[in-house]
Amino acid sequence: MCASTLHGSGGYGIAIDRQSAERRFGAAGEQLPRYLADWAVMDQLVLMFVILFAAIFAEPLGKRLGIASAVLMTVFGCVVALVPFAPRINIPPDLILPLVLPPLLYAAARRTSWRQFAENWLLIALRAVGLVAATAAVVAFVFHAWYPGLPLAAAVALGALVAPPDPVAATALAGRLGLPRRLVVVLGGEGLFNDVTAIVIYGVAIQAVVTGRFSAPHAAAEFVISAVVAIAVGLVLGWAGSRLTNYLAEATWQVALSLLLPFAAYGLAEAWHGSGVLAVLVCALYLTDAVTEFGDSDYRLVGTAFWDIIEMLLSGFAFGLIGLELGAVLDATGGDWPRLLGGAAAVVAVVVGLRLVWLMATWAIGQTWWRSSRADEPYTWRETIVTWWAGMRGVATVALALAIPFITDDGADFPGRTEILFTAFVVVLFTLLLQGTTLPFVVRLTGVHADTQRERELERQLWERVIKAELARLKEIAAAEQLPDDVYERLRDGLRQRMARADPQAADADAESAAARNLRLAKKLRVIRADIIDAGRREALNARREPGMPPDLVDRVTRRLDLGTR
Repeated sequence: MCASTLHGSGGYGIAIDRQSAERRFGAAGEQLPRYLADWAVMDQLVLMFVILFAAIFAEPLGKRLGIASAVLMTVFGCVVALVPFAPRINIPPDLILPLVLPPLLYAAARRTSWRQFAENWLLIALRAVGLVAATAAVVAFVFHAWYPGLPLAAAVALGALVAPPDPVAATALAGRLGLPRRLVVVLGGEGLFNDVTAIVIYGVAIQAVVTGRFSAPHAAAEFVISAVVAIAVGLVLGWAGSRLTNYLAEATWQVALSLLLPFAAYGLAEAWHGSGVLAVLVCALYLTDAVTEFGDSDYRLVGTAFWDIIEMLLSGFAFGLIGLELGAVLDATGGDWPRLLGGAAAVVAVVVGLRLVWLMATWAIGQTWWRSSRADEPYTWRETIVTWWAGMRGVATVALALAIPFITDDGADFPGRTEILFTAFVVVLFTLLLQGTTLPFVVRLTGVHADTQRERELERQLWERVIKAELARLKEIAAAEQLPDDVYERLRDGLRQRMARADPQAADADAESAAARNLRLAKKLRVIRADIIDAGRREALNARREPGMPPDLVDRVTRRLDLGTR
């Protein structure tokens, strides 16, 4: 009997007896495997949409529970993975990083700047380079000692892929917990740049296992070339992107270009043997600083909303995928997974323990430098504890683990692939599900929180500068245009009232005395104005349903009404 087996990407096999299918379904029975393949693909698409829907609702649920949405999505993925009849998403591992990492890195880099990186370069370098390299070395030593039959290079590959904490989960939860800004900046900088070090070490180790050859000078040269190529690609694309953004007139065109740039930077750098991650970061930092000089309000509003949506959906999908891959890992290990728990627990202890030792040591050594450079913001041991517990692993670790080859150049199985894959997932699940859920408790226990009074003072000072600049410009215009006194006074009072609405304490003495009255009046006028505009908006939307009324014309009028309510 001729039987063919369709192994769909859902990870399960469907045995099909072709003769039985022909007897039961007639001529259509011969086409049944193709239909089943189509059905398997449809199941995966449905599951992908389910994950994306879950990513949306994980945000408000995470805020209510005080847990990072990345943690909730990982739990959701694990639950789905353990459902016997649920399909499994089969994304080629070598596509996970190029598809997911560039936009996530770009979105995260938009929230920082070269100046913030320069101010904290030493702390970021000690963690993104020093700690990652140290973690890779110590994990490799422990893992090789636990499995002495494995090549040391395979153990180094494991150390490299579990070394970098994930920037998305840590910074999202850090910002939500009200941590000091300097702590969030350093956590974000570490998360953005540590992937560069980890991926380079990982690539060298994998190449040594696959080819059986390793040269320390060649590896060092490759590291330097990778960084130089990445920086060059990032700067060139950042410069070209800023010029093109300035040339494009519509905000939607500008934002569409910003979506393509990180993929271009990653792809070009990787094609020329550079670091795609570093190229994306350099491009994003350059472009973020450049567009502030010419970007208009439409670009900022549309771009911010667009990248917030992209980051929410992609990060939710990525962490949901982490949980879903649990099923594939269990399938790979079979019933042998209890034997692997000991080695995985040893690696988890190294990853978590070494981070604490490293951070406490660098904090103790760096106290003199820190206090001399930023005496008003000393880095405390309590903040070091929070930083330690915020070292959650995520997308890069899973993608690199799944991308380990199955065979070497001589046709043999990649040594220890199952052990490495299982250990990597244990590290990710431990750090995400345990550290991620208990980080709020650690923050409360240590008493670390942002200095809200100082931030309010900085905001007040900034509002003062803004209003002074606007008043100075108003005087110039009044003198040049010879504005009537009543018009000038009306415009000046409007500026002061806006100051009082934004921050009554930041207003000058005259406006401050009338701040309460102006604020109440402004609120009442804003409500009335919004109500009036809403009536006009409803009339415009009613006209959209009328025959002969162009919808795009109505949308243009509605957009202007919406902008008028800001």
